Amino acid sequence: MKSFQAIYDRAAKRQGGEESLKKKWPKPLSAKKLQSISDDRWLSDMSRSVFQAGFNWRVVDNKWPDFETVFENFDLVHCAYLSDEDIEGLTNDKRVIRHLTKLQSVRANATYLLEQSSEHGGVGTFITQFGPERYAELLIELKKNASRMGGTSAQYCLRRIGLDSFVLSRDVVKALQQAKIVEKSASSKRDLMNIQSAFNHWREQTGLSMSAISRTLAMSVD
Repeated sequence: MKSFQAIYDRAAKRQGGEESLKKKWPKPLSAKKLQSISDDRWLSDMSRSVFQAGFNWRVVDNKWPDFETVFENFDLVHCAYLSDEDIEGLTNDKRVIRHLTKLQSVRANATYLLEQSSEHGGVGTFITQFGPERYAELLIELKKNASRMGGTSAQYCLRRIGLDSFVLSRDVVKALQQAKIVEKSASSKRDLMNIQSAFNHWREQTGLSMSAISRTLAMSVD
């Protein structure tokens, strides 16, 4: 495994120094703050990531206030009990992006999050139970049981909402390849667990957050 110090030094050099590098690190929220985020905000961010996948992010962001209106601010009970007719009707509503299977994912994810919230006392409590050291397990859970949360969709959602996390962007994957953590891709369960092991080692070695390590990796490659 490549020394993280070498990766850090390369990233700092490319960014014009350590201080410039550190200013670009995301600042994760504490578990307590994440647990205080209302359930509807988790569904909103999850849905935004679903609609952004393979689409122009700016268009999605510009439409998001209308999405909030249409989906009653992503109230979990409201969204979970939308009928097939309700969702099909939205394919004619110009306020939203009229993609049927993505619209259906809002209902599916509302149902999933309702179950987790009921079992764990809140979506934030469910999410934070994994902790940084088990982040890959959370990604595997969401890919398996949530709707359209594979690829990097869950990763961008969790990073945006403030979870200490890695995002397997093209540059991060390239850096992981150079560090001999993965060979070609980073999509399999085995890849994710190998990446988690590397991040856990680097966290222990440096005391940095997963988010800081992830961003450093991204900024270390040409």
